Amino acid sequence: MARKKRTPEELSIDPAAQQMLIRAEGLGIGTAFTRSDDMVPCPIGADGMCCKNCGMGPCRLTKNGSVGICGATIDTIQARNLIRAIASGAAAHSDHGRDMAFTLKAVANDEAEGYVIRDVAKLRTTARLYDIPIEGRAPKEIANDLADLYIAQFGQQKGEVALTKRAPAKRQKVWHETGVVPRGIDREVVESLHRTHIGDDQDPEHILQHAIRTAIADGWGGSLLATDVSDILFGTPAPVLGQANLGVLKENMVNVVVHGHEPTLSEMIVAASQTPEIIEYAKEAGAEGVNLSGICCTANEILMRQGIPAAGNFLQQELAILTGAVEAMVVDVQCIMQALVGLASNFHTKIITTSPKVKIKGATHIQFDEHKALTIAKQILREAIDNYKNRGDVQIPDVREDLIPGFSHEYINYMLGGSYRSSFRPLNDAVMAGRIRGVAAIVGCNNPRSQHDYLHTYVTRELLKKDVLIVETGCGAIASAKLGLMLGEAGLDQVGSGLREVCETVGIPPVLHMGSCVDNTRILTVLTQIVEEGGLGDDIDQVPAVGLAPEWMSEKALSIGTYCVASGAYVIFGGTSPVSGMPDKVSDSDVVSRFISEGWEQLYGGKMEFVSDPDEMIRRTLAHIDKKRTALGLPEWQPDKYGRSGDARMLELEELPWAEQREALYGVPAD
Repeated sequence: MARKKRTPEELSIDPAAQQMLIRAEGLGIGTAFTRSDDMVPCPIGADGMCCKNCGMGPCRLTKNGSVGICGATIDTIQARNLIRAIASGAAAHSDHGRDMAFTLKAVANDEAEGYVIRDVAKLRTTARLYDIPIEGRAPKEIANDLADLYIAQFGQQKGEVALTKRAPAKRQKVWHETGVVPRGIDREVVESLHRTHIGDDQDPEHILQHAIRTAIADGWGGSLLATDVSDILFGTPAPVLGQANLGVLKENMVNVVVHGHEPTLSEMIVAASQTPEIIEYAKEAGAEGVNLSGICCTANEILMRQGIPAAGNFLQQELAILTGAVEAMVVDVQCIMQALVGLASNFHTKIITTSPKVKIKGATHIQFDEHKALTIAKQILREAIDNYKNRGDVQIPDVREDLIPGFSHEYINYMLGGSYRSSFRPLNDAVMAGRIRGVAAIVGCNNPRSQHDYLHTYVTRELLKKDVLIVETGCGAIASAKLGLMLGEAGLDQVGSGLREVCETVGIPPVLHMGSCVDNTRILTVLTQIVEEGGLGDDIDQVPAVGLAPEWMSEKALSIGTYCVASGAYVIFGGTSPVSGMPDKVSDSDVVSRFISEGWEQLYGGKMEFVSDPDEMIRRTLAHIDKKRTALGLPEWQPDKYGRSGDARMLELEELPWAEQREALYGVPAD
């Protein structure tokens, strides 16, 4: 049975998205939004109580005490389903890291056309972490050794993943004591699948301990090294001016939208689009040039480094095509809807797949190869330019918003102290004083079963009012960008008084864009440095911080959430829980839910909870932050204590007579 049909306003809070949904309805074209209304999820599968891991099933457990054909209980089946999802998410992000490491190796050996090492300082700093010699050596020599080290982490069978030593010392001790330090990235993913085969691991807590190990291999392994290599090859992000939303498409230019997750492809398309031959080729086709924009995490990659605009987040991939203005959507891996090809057949848009891992029936496949990167990028752009003449009716929403992305861990250090005194000390001091109540990382996907962008932005706005500094990645970051929350001006009237003082003093937005989903490891790095700076505990689990994924839908989100829990963070997911069970029918279905919350908190200081109500998410976030402040002996947050200083206050005082200014500033009574 289909759910009630929602209006465009109920489907998305984004006016650009609403316009395209109205157009889709007028043309009789379905989208992920309408398909979600037509498709009611199976309640048994949604709650993780369906097992299809062998040919005897599928087994659907619907009542208290029921077991599968093999005798598997509800809690065992739920634990198996959860670890399989975590393993899949870890495999996706870590495989991305593997490809980045191979690209670094190719660049180091002059085998990758068009690529150079753009951040030698980051290369040297990273190599030093692993005792790779750097003095008197050329960058490519260092890069070759670093690439070899990183590639080895995937197939390593014994020992420890080298990158885990970058966690706080106390956190490493916790992992050693609980036996969850990953031995090799691929080994932990494979073991997750082995343990969940018919007849293997049947203790839910034992299964979920290995889920922790697998997720650490992702967060403190494959994903972390992916971010390292991206920075080394393409430059460590620093603030740039960008724009977001469908209004970044141009009616007088060839529009090419890159979508997926691999910066090796998107960065080279950016470079190719700026070559004289491609610009001239576009003009010969009647366009003024090539206009690039991004969707999903590829958008974040080129946005934070090149300032290339973001056309939207995950649920806007179909809507971009509905404008009729996109000549080509170039995709690689992850979060790409199969429906794109059928949708594009109603317009002139070409869907071009590029990865050897991803083909879509009906799409054009141009396989990308880093060894011929620039040549292939130009070929892809020529395909798009040749398609310009086939464009029909165009409807581009006049909706876009400026933003400042690019707040890498390195830049945050610099912005807080300058070149000579770069430090997290000012941030720690602001938290300790109470100007900043705490930190929230709001990340993750969009999900058409909730109102597009609403949960992300509602939670963000409400926490900002309570002096919580927000860091964001992925599609959640694009949601905030589209509302103007990633501009310095947003701090003047949308955030608490203490946080506003900090934003005005440092010159930052109240929401910091930190990159794509794989860059959640930047957040771990920031938390680690907060700990190392002192004053906020000696491990991540003591920091007044919370992670939230309000609109999650991807298995990668589950892996991210789990490695954050393993690192000591409280993580809140929105929507429904994949291990919730049905309490009105099954009384023993909350074993897994309790363990990933209470059990993991006892072991790691972090926990994972699924909360559907946004106000409850906010309440739990603030309660956790305040609990951590109390445990550290910090003063209670006082909303009215700060806010009468900073640039905004100075502008107010300029309007007053000098005597009144003196009294306001120094307490000297006016004559």
